[in-house]
Amino acid sequence: MAEKQHLYLVDGSAYIFRAYHRLPPLTNPQGTPVGAVYGYTTMLWKLAADLHQADGPSHLAVILDKGSTSFRNALYDQYKANRPPPPEDLVPQFPLIRDATRAFSLACIEEDDLEADDLIASYAREAIRQGWDVTIVSSDKDLMQLVGQHVEGGGTIDMLDTMKNQRIGIPEVVEKFGVPPEKVGDVLALMGDSVDNIPGIRGIGPKTATKLIQDYGDLESALAAAQDMKPSKMRERLIEEAEMARLSRVLVELKQDCALPIALEDFALGEIPREPLAAFLEAHGFTSLLRRLDNGSGAPGKATELHPPKPVNGAAAPLAEPGKPAPLAMPAVDRKSYECVQSEQALARWIERAFAARTVAVDTETSSLDAMRAELAGASLALGPNDACYIPLGHGGHDLLSERPEQVPLETALAMLKPLLESDRVLKVGQNIKYDINVFARHGIALAPVDDTMIVSFALDAGRAEQGIGGGHGMDELSERHLGHTTLTFKDICGTGKKAIPFGQVPLDRATEYAAEDADVTWRLHRHLRPRLAVEGGTRVYERIDRPLIPVVAAMERHGIRVDRERLARLSSEFEQAIRELEREIYECCGQEFTIGSPKQLGDILFEKMGYKGARKGKSGQYSTDQAVLEKLAAQGAEVATKVLDWRQLAKLKSTYTDALQAAINPDTGRVHTSYSLVGAQTGRLSSTDPNLQNIPIRTAIGRQIREAFVPEPGNVLLAADYSQIELRLAAHIADVPTLKEAFAAGQDIHARTAEEMFGHVDRDTRARAKTINFAILYGISRWGLATRLKVEPDEAQAMIDRYFERFPGIQRYIVATLENVRERGYSETLFGRKTWFPRINSKNQAERQGSERAAINAPIQGTSADIIKRAMARMMPALELAGLGHVRMLLQVHDELVFELPESDVAAASPIIAQVMAQAAGPAMELSVPLGVEIGTGRSWDAAH
Repeated sequence: MAEKQHLYLVDGSAYIFRAYHRLPPLTNPQGTPVGAVYGYTTMLWKLAADLHQADGPSHLAVILDKGSTSFRNALYDQYKANRPPPPEDLVPQFPLIRDATRAFSLACIEEDDLEADDLIASYAREAIRQGWDVTIVSSDKDLMQLVGQHVEGGGTIDMLDTMKNQRIGIPEVVEKFGVPPEKVGDVLALMGDSVDNIPGIRGIGPKTATKLIQDYGDLESALAAAQDMKPSKMRERLIEEAEMARLSRVLVELKQDCALPIALEDFALGEIPREPLAAFLEAHGFTSLLRRLDNGSGAPGKATELHPPKPVNGAAAPLAEPGKPAPLAMPAVDRKSYECVQSEQALARWIERAFAARTVAVDTETSSLDAMRAELAGASLALGPNDACYIPLGHGGHDLLSERPEQVPLETALAMLKPLLESDRVLKVGQNIKYDINVFARHGIALAPVDDTMIVSFALDAGRAEQGIGGGHGMDELSERHLGHTTLTFKDICGTGKKAIPFGQVPLDRATEYAAEDADVTWRLHRHLRPRLAVEGGTRVYERIDRPLIPVVAAMERHGIRVDRERLARLSSEFEQAIRELEREIYECCGQEFTIGSPKQLGDILFEKMGYKGARKGKSGQYSTDQAVLEKLAAQGAEVATKVLDWRQLAKLKSTYTDALQAAINPDTGRVHTSYSLVGAQTGRLSSTDPNLQNIPIRTAIGRQIREAFVPEPGNVLLAADYSQIELRLAAHIADVPTLKEAFAAGQDIHARTAEEMFGHVDRDTRARAKTINFAILYGISRWGLATRLKVEPDEAQAMIDRYFERFPGIQRYIVATLENVRERGYSETLFGRKTWFPRINSKNQAERQGSERAAINAPIQGTSADIIKRAMARMMPALELAGLGHVRMLLQVHDELVFELPESDVAAASPIIAQVMAQAAGPAMELSVPLGVEIGTGRSWDAAH
């Protein structure tokens, strides 16, 4: 036993919910849910294994909440009243989690009428009284009140956040709260806690609460000083709600004199008997953990020795980030080990081995990035590190005089590969495998089932690119970051510029090195990234939302959408004439001709020659002529600014849509096939490229003209199904705003209802203002931003924001709680658990910090909206097929809208099915407190369907 006793107190309740949300639903052989039990067991095991013996515990106990109420409910009947009951499938797991703790022969403590925090505080206080050190395994802010050196026994209390692998001492508490641990309770009393329903004082957030305690010393002094403060809402509330603050102080105070049901000495750590743990693991079917116990790998009670991964390409592989598994040790990439498969016998051998391996990385080499036009040059397979091959299928000679190299004929090779690529018994892993699905689909092969390393990376690290931790999700970046390996690039193999050659002309030895390496690296990334999903809480999002969507989006891309080439050509001609007329008018206004598209020339004309005010220069020294500048000039009556804005819009629409869409028509299908990225938007929204069909203006006459060019095949119609105000509905649910929920439930005009609440009456002006405010608030808009949108003074805009928060206090609570959580954890979460990281949320740069804050406020709402429409998309075709409508095609997804093509005679049958799938897409995983409205329209064009 250590010379000085060191007690570790594990906040077991936090472990339970963390485990529940990290893992997909699992059941034991008896059919009982055990997903949280499994996660809790692995987390407890990891804690026991990772704590180094030198400064690890001499004593350890797990503390749990026994019930949902405590003595605090007698003090304040609304305490934790907003907390929903635990999920139904978690309730039967609570007793099993207690069994798991005892299977490790660890003390498991819970008491009626007490919260786990109170028991932790009481045991910590008793331990330091006896001169012990204490570490609380938790990140709970309430427990930070206990941190520090305590004189009565000379012991020290700190905390261990296992998610961040971070010790929390006095400096960390001061950094978080701006006050030492003994003052944390005063800060918490002022700011309240929306999660525990501790009232605090309305309108006082973390920063204000900290400033008050810093200025006045403690809660009572701050309340007493309110009388002498300058008139303000804060002064009024400090006076009016002083008793609420005092009550809140009592509620956040940790009870440190609880009777201790088990003596400290009984927490002593000894050898953990194998039998109880083995029996528990076997009873619940945790076979992998049982094997781990049997082979002694990281066995409980022993410190785990973490070995760095083996060098890759002569350089040390990157170490794991805190809270993530260490990179797997793999041999360095050896491109000379790859095989070029040039005979049917060799191909048959690889196929046989792939069936036996059950997992194979797959990649294709083609002539184009457009999967709908690309010719297949070859395919590569990987079964393990350096165990990869390239199968050339469409290689010609290096030049006109060289012979075509030996290779398996394309049709023969694809016929041999088809059973493997379509087999349910073999998982096919790819990097952006949607592309490969579409390439193979054009050759009659339905590639499935699949995993995608790019999308796994996105589920884990969306948004981390800003600080270089997660970066992008391309294979080359992932290889550098996770494997420490620099891959060959396409330019390395094919060259650039005029000397570039098609991949089908690359010599086979070089083609094999490049193509097989792609499959090899993809296999390695899969082995490295896939386990992180369970550890870091990404499994649910990946398995239930993103992965099922891969074949759905691939099919949408293959379907494409028909456009009327003649109408687009007419629009291009009309736009060209309008552009020329605007140019003439602009030259007349300015008194000379110049290049309108040149910001420098335009800036010089506007601000030097014409003398308009409001000029600002950028770092380059030239005048800014961005949209905001021109809109400001237009509002001041500058006709030329209005005409330049119109010129820019027409020029962009012509080049981006009416011209580009004609060029994008596939000659084989006669349709336009956009490409959807599943990792293009940080919040999880799909993004459309080549061409981008998501940014066509919706509300302008010109935008509608372009949409009129999107048409169905003869005899069909287009059907547009659009979620109605889904982000406002989700805000009402997430922020728990009764007024908004009632309005949505009653089918009221939500903007009119907001106008009534905000301004006391509804007319065209107040409704328009309410609409602007409704959406702006959800994007964390500032007083200046709102002032610009509403064309009012900043003080008036701030008054509107204050009034909005008064009428809808749940929105303000949501904003405060969201920002607090993101600052603490570094990420936000959707209702379905999708994480979006904000590495610059605590930046010292004000612009960076405020930008992150605005995005963080909106991310849970916009991300949940994206998750819901993805769930609807994944369920849509099975529902239609079940109704005998499998011929209905889903063509486009544009933010909150889905576009279908179907025979006009099927509209009546398909419409209610589409609406029902979309309206119920959140369930059964999530029961929303507001209905999801779906509006459906049909027509002979996309515009007519609205």
